[in-house]
Amino acid sequence: MKKREIIGLLTVLVLVVCFACAPPGPNMKEGEWEITTTMEMTGLPMQFPPQTHTQCLTGTDLVPQKIEPGQNCKVVKQDIKGDTVTWVMECETGQGTAIFKGHVTYKGETFEGVIKMEQEDTEMTMTQSGRWIGECE
Repeated sequence: MKKREIIGLLTVLVLVVCFACAPPGPNMKEGEWEITTTMEMTGLPMQFPPQTHTQCLTGTDLVPQKIEPGQNCKVVKQDIKGDTVTWVMECETGQGTAIFKGHVTYKGETFEGVIKMEQEDTEMTMTQSGRWIGECE
């Protein structure tokens, strides 16, 4: 074998091994998702009605979120283990910085998750469920 053929063969072999060892993403169907969120606030006896919105989720955008007008939000930490995505998001609002710590577990065309929000002396827990509804527009 010529040196060039050996180098080519080794390159292909390394690429195959790298792809085989790369951790797979979560079991999530990319596309448009309908996301329903229920909220509970500490010290508040009433419960908020569930809210539903749609969002395009992809392999590079795995965090289900609804950004409200006037908020400047950024994901500052994200981790993927198996089908579960965890994150920390910071949002600048008119009342200061809100910290969101959440996780969702994808199951193909559905997911379940929880987000904890902290802002000054306010805490809120949000439970989310999502279902895939089609291709992104």
